[in-house]
Amino acid sequence: MTVAVVTGGSTGIGAAICARMLAAGHHVVSLSRRPSLDARCEHVEVDLYDAVATAQAAQSIAQRHAISHVVHNAGAIRARPLPDVGTEDIAALAQLHLNAALALVQAALPAMRAAGFGRIILVSSRAALGLATRTAYSATKAGMIGMARTWALELAHDQITVNVVAPGPIRETEMFYAVVPADSEREAALAAAIPVKRLGIPADVAEAVMFFAGPGSGFITGQTLFVCGGSSVGSLTI
Repeated sequence: MTVAVVTGGSTGIGAAICARMLAAGHHVVSLSRRPSLDARCEHVEVDLYDAVATAQAAQSIAQRHAISHVVHNAGAIRARPLPDVGTEDIAALAQLHLNAALALVQAALPAMRAAGFGRIILVSSRAALGLATRTAYSATKAGMIGMARTWALELAHDQITVNVVAPGPIRETEMFYAVVPADSEREAALAAAIPVKRLGIPADVAEAVMFFAGPGSGFITGQTLFVCGGSSVGSLTI
């Protein structure tokens, strides 16, 4: 059985990804601080801000399972205007967005190489293109794209693909509502500013992840797919 490791699988986009992975027949290991909403997931409680705990969890999973898919979805924003950004903000999000992905992929690589198959999918953000108050978030989410392109080149000969899904504003998530109040005028204005005239939902992102995760996507690697309703084409104000 194929084994998919999904970070941040307990809520929002992560929960939608886990549900789609389960429906596709994968054994799903969800890494998060809270239990998965779906009891069919194998839950591993870990704080991905903790580098040592993350590395230990990754190695433990790799010892139990031959990992075929890694989906690094967990994220945080830390919205601050430039004068208020601290080096600790960048360090924290570098651990969460970059170092955690590195630990998981390094742990999964031996099994992927042995199988001659692997799918690595990093969930970045439309904010990687730049967004006010997102210094730490944009920098580390952009870093995920550069990291994925590098890994794609290194792993292509092993038939391991590495791709990025970059969502725009996705409602029905804690991260979104921490910045934009639910059912507010601001939410309505943001939806109106998106070319397709609506906000995204977790299922939109999960659909893109599953495209990259499938066995038929072996000729696609090092790519970034913006799931943003067209907002990456122009400007966006949140």
